[in-house]
Parts: sequence; structure tokens; C-alpha cells
Amino acid sequence: MTPQGGLTRRETIVLGAAAAAWAALPARAGENDTIRVAFPVPIGTLDPAKFRTGGMEFNYANSVFNRLTTNDEKLRVLPDLATSWESSPDLKSWTFTLRPGVKFHNGKPFDATDVLYSYNRMRDAAVGSVMMARLSIVSAIEAIDPMTVRFTLSIPYAEMPALVGSYESFILTESAADTLTTHPVGTGPFRLVEYLPGDHMVLERNPDYFVPGVPKMARAVFQIIPEYTIAVAALESGEIDIVFDLPPEQVDKLHRSSVATVAEIQSGFWQGFVMHCGMKPFDDPRVRAAFLKIIDKPYFTDVATFGHATPTVSPIPPINPYYRSDIPMGSDIPGARRLLTEAGFPNGLTVEMYVPGNSPPMERLATAFRDAAKAAGVTVLLHVEPQDKFFAEMEGQVPFNVDQFLGATTPDLTLYDFFHSTGDWNNTLWHYRNEEVDRLLDAARSTTDTAVQAKLYGRFQEIIVQDGPGSAVYVMTFACGVSRKVQGLEISPMQRADISRVTLSA
Repeated sequence: MTPQGGLTRRETIVLGAAAAAWAALPARAGENDTIRVAFPVPIGTLDPAKFRTGGMEFNYANSVFNRLTTNDEKLRVLPDLATSWESSPDLKSWTFTLRPGVKFHNGKPFDATDVLYSYNRMRDAAVGSVMMARLSIVSAIEAIDPMTVRFTLSIPYAEMPALVGSYESFILTESAADTLTTHPVGTGPFRLVEYLPGDHMVLERNPDYFVPGVPKMARAVFQIIPEYTIAVAALESGEIDIVFDLPPEQVDKLHRSSVATVAEIQSGFWQGFVMHCGMKPFDDPRVRAAFLKIIDKPYFTDVATFGHATPTVSPIPPINPYYRSDIPMGSDIPGARRLLTEAGFPNGLTVEMYVPGNSPPMERLATAFRDAAKAAGVTVLLHVEPQDKFFAEMEGQVPFNVDQFLGATTPDLTLYDFFHSTGDWNNTLWHYRNEEVDRLLDAARSTTDTAVQAKLYGRFQEIIVQDGPGSAVYVMTFACGVSRKVQGLEISPMQRADISRVTLSA
């Protein structure tokens, strides 16, 4: 490894330890046969049905498994394990034709039984899948024949092809159920051969993958490097080929690099504030409304991301045609003070805010709120916690926190789970109840009329900025640091870095 100028003594020590860890990894099969990707946070589980953190989880799963559908960089639904689909006229029955000739990594041929097993498992409350709430509209799943599956729904639902492409909806096989959490078996371009929790994962090419010539690389190594400074130094030294999800300050640095570059795309991935509506003081809607008035979204976005994000009214991203760009996003401190006085806090109040660590933008976002809140008489005590501890012990269990969430391909998939009273994420995070919001979201998912959907989602955005359980402050620009030797990397707004077609030049 070449010396890294400008590193602190601590960074040099950590970098040396990281180098020792990399040296212990399996050597490259050939000079350019192994792609190495750095992730800041380890996966929480190898079981796709239970994903919570995105990031490495989603990218590991996209390498090892497939879904019925997938999507491109413009979020258009594309075939994956299903080659085609059609609906009944009333949108309550959807039939998917499956791809022939696909094999799981253990040799088991893929067929309709695997789809039934996977989706019935996602619907099983004992499994605890985050897909369970989304699939509550499914009344029955049946195999018409070995290569055809039909979903019968309880409501008309236009977004079924997108739903089965949700990032937690990967297809498993019951023949490998016993090893799912230790040695998962999928149909994807790579198969998992080694995983050392918290340290690294090794994947090898699936020679039977159904896309000819894919993957290009013989091996992929996912390395956990919590500190971005260390990961970027490893990228510039050649020890790492891709650094996943760069924070803004590292993006600016790599734009000046001679050996690496930055792949960027606007995502639906959003960061913001979560208020637990079942916990004091946020059980009072006046307090929640006051906190929303403290937030100056354009200013907070600049502070948190240095311009590498876009302020947003709601989790609907500004690139979506249903986005309400006419809704103001500035602060109203006098209005916040009036509401707090009405709620019984004329002299202000003190709250604790919890923040996942290893995310400089979220830490800066929390600091921006803390500083702005002083003018409204609110004292904020910040607690920055390790991400594994935060997601295991604090998310959804504390009154107030900063959080981040992947976007989705449609407004329904983006909003329903988070804001409908029956939504899984809603009942995990903020426990929000608004009857009009429920009616709007139910109506929007049951029609294909875009004019009607625009009106419904427009009204939703009007409500959520005044009576919301929290605030999506901005949607991030998804960026990866990439060695100039890497060719063929594809990234998507869903925070996917597709390595299946990657090659390395000499």
C-alpha cells in the first residue's frame, strides 16, 4: 500500500489494521478477476425478508438472489424471474409467467413452487417480513402450472408489477431453508461462499446464471470499512475498487482524484426526522406541528449535504410527476412558539434526539435542527449511536430521532407503508393516524387514472407538511467512489451498485 499523505496518526493505525484484514482475504484469482467493494455498515441479516438497513443488505441480495421483477435507472419495471405479466380488467388478479431454465445455486430448478414458498413466507407473521403489510392485499397465490403464478387481490391494485420488485421480495427455495441465515442459496449472478459478520463477505461467479456472459468477474469481496476516510484512502491506493454510498465531503474530494472518479445519480433515498406519535411530547399534534415549523428544508439540506441532495416536501421525490413543488419548505419560528405555548410549553421544552452514527449528513442534519430549535425555545440533546445499536434498540422505540430510508419505484410503495394507519413502517416508526390520509392512500392505489392520482397525492402532501409525524427533509444524491480501472458499473436511484457486468482494466 502506498503512503497516504495527510492522514492522522489514528487514521494511519486504522488503515494499517484494515490492510492486514485485506491481506487475510482470499487473493485475487487473477490480476483482474476480483472486484472489491467497501461498505460502511455490516448487514443485519442474510435473510432478505427481514432487511431493515438497505445498503450492503440490498446489494448482497441483488448479487445472490433475484425477484420476479426488477427496475432500471429510470425506475421502469423490467422482467427478472418473471418474463411477462398481465392483469384482469378489474386489477384484482395478476398472472406472472416465469423464466424457464433457471437454477438455484444448489442445482434445484426454479419453478412456481419457489414463488409460492417465498411469498407465503413473507406473509407469515412469525417470519416478521417487512413485506407482510404490503402483501396484506393478496388473498391467494396459486401455481397455474410449473411456470405460471397467479396473485388474487382483495382490492384493485395497479402497482402489482412494481410491488413484486420491492427490495425485500427476493425469491428463495425451500430446499435451502435450513441454511438461509448461514449459507443462503439464490438464483443470482453470484453465490455466497464466505461471510465473516462485521468484517467481509466473499461471493463467487454463478456459472449457471441465466444471463449469458454475466457476471464478468470471478469473485466479489464486500469489505466493511466504517470510516469513509479509510475507505477512500484504500480506493486511491488500489486496495478497494468501489466505495459504496459516499458522503458529500468525500464526493468533492474524489472529483479531484487522478485514480478514482464518482458515479452519481439522484435517488429517492431520503433522510429526515421521526416523531413517535405514541410518546410524549409528540402524542400532541401541536407539538409535532411546531417541530415541523422549525425545519428550514433548503437550509438544512445545504448544511447536511453541501448541496449533494434536493429538499423535498415529502418522501415523494422532486423528480416524480406527482410532486408538489408549490408547497413552501421554509421555517416559521414564531408559529412554532405559538403552537408550543398552546400545547402547554410557554417556556419551551427539552427533548432528546437519537442519531445513527457513521453518517456525517445525518449528524449534520441533527445539529442543524438543534441549533435552529433554540430560537423556538426547544433544547435538543443529541445522542449519536452506533448504527447496529440504533437500528436494533432505538429505531421506533425513542420519541425523536433522525433516520433514513430507501425510496421506492412508485408513490404507493413510497408512502403506503409509512403513512397509512395499517402500514408496517408506520407501526414500527411513528404510529401515525390520520383518517383523511388513509382515504387518500387507499383511493390512489386503486386507480390507474393519473389525473386522479395526482390530485390524491397532491392533497396528501398538503396534509403531511402541517400534520405529519415527521419530516422527509431531502432526497440524497446516491454516489459511489469508483476506481478508474472499473468499467461497466451501473448504479440506480434505488441505491443499487450493480457489479454483475463490471470488469477491471489493467
